[in-house]
This record gives sequence, C-alpha cells and structure tokens, in this order.
Amino acid sequence: MSHAFDAASASAETKGAEAPRVPGVLGVLDRALRGFNGVIMLLGGAALVGACLVLSYSVVVRYLLKEPTEWQDEMAVFLIVGATFFSAAAVQAKRGHVAIEALTGLLSPAVNRARLLTADVISLVFCIFFAWKSWSLDHEAWVDGQVSQSTWGPPLWIPYTLMAAGMSLLCLQFALQIAEALAYGPGSAGWAKPKVGLGADLNTNRSDVPLVEPGHAENAHTGTGSPQ
Repeated sequence: MSHAFDAASASAETKGAEAPRVPGVLGVLDRALRGFNGVIMLLGGAALVGACLVLSYSVVVRYLLKEPTEWQDEMAVFLIVGATFFSAAAVQAKRGHVAIEALTGLLSPAVNRARLLTADVISLVFCIFFAWKSWSLDHEAWVDGQVSQSTWGPPLWIPYTLMAAGMSLLCLQFALQIAEALAYGPGSAGWAKPKVGLGADLNTNRSDVPLVEPGHAENAHTGTGSPQ
C-alpha cells in the first residue's frame, strides 16, 4: 500500500533522530494525529492480546472441557480487524507498510521524491475509495439490520464500522503527509533521504572494494614481495 521504509524515517529511528517539527495548522494536526495514533496502537495491542485469549479459551473449553462455543471465532476476527485497520494510520505515519525498494538506489533524489509523492497520492485515492465503500456497507448493514450467518449472529455493522473508520483515519494520515511534503518539503513527510537500495548497494560495493588487496598494495609501494 505504501513505499514504507524507503523513507528517511526508517533510518532516523535507528539513529535516534526525531522527525522535524511541522509548523502551523498542519503541525497541530500532525501532533494531534500522532497522539491519537499512540492511543490506537495501545488499544490495537490489547485487541490482539484479547484475540489470543479468546482463541486460547476456545481451545481449552472445546477440547478439554468438551463444551461447544459459538462466539469465539467471530469475536477474534472482530478484534483483529479492528487492530489491523485502526493501526494502519500509525504504521503509515512511520512509513512502515510493506514496500519494494529495488529502484530506490537506482534513481536520483529528485526522481525518488516524485515517485514517493506519486505513490502517496495513488494510495490516498485507493484508500478514499475503500473507505467510501466501507461506509456504504456499514450504512446498509445498519439500516437493514444485517447479522452474521453464524449461530451467535452479531450485527455486521460492527466490522464494517471498524474497517470504515480505520480507512478514514488512514486517508487523513496520507492527506496530512502529502500536504506536509508540498508545503514544507519532503523531510516533513518522512522520506527526504531514500534508504540505500539494491542499486546503491551495488554502486557502493564497486567504489569501496579496492582493485588490489591491502597486502598486495603495500608490497607494490615498498617494491618487496611477490603477488600470490
């Protein structure tokens, strides 16, 4: 979905550096969203732990106590769906989504910035469509009173609301990063310096590897020894 650790934020985190502080209204929105994402990540972690406990309880009750359960699978799915979709914006804020970096080191910084900005715009368009469709399904499930086909039969507006709200939050994160990049430069959007990629690794190896081994170079300067 995103170009992820192509970004400078990845290397900045490893070095302990902080992202540049964005001024103005965008800065206020950025800090508010960061704080909200922090809370969401804590809740998402708790939801994943809850899903593990629910499934563990189901195994114990079903196979050890020989008692059937009807709600654990969908409850675990709801918790995982909520954790996944709501945490998507927090992951995007750190450029943590899965990415392909093969071209990063082969392109110039200017072309890389244009590529990353284009990827953000395309991702935003896709997420807007996904959020709109999710809200449409959520409204339909609410109005029609749709429920799951399982014996437990929970209302379907619950997972649809989790999906729609999470994707809407992700859209806001993308829009904020695009606006920051256009207004204050790529550094504020987290991808000022692309991570070293395949092409850069190849070029680095070519420049760093000496044509003559160190021992042979010393012999060449002193005029002693013979090549192996």
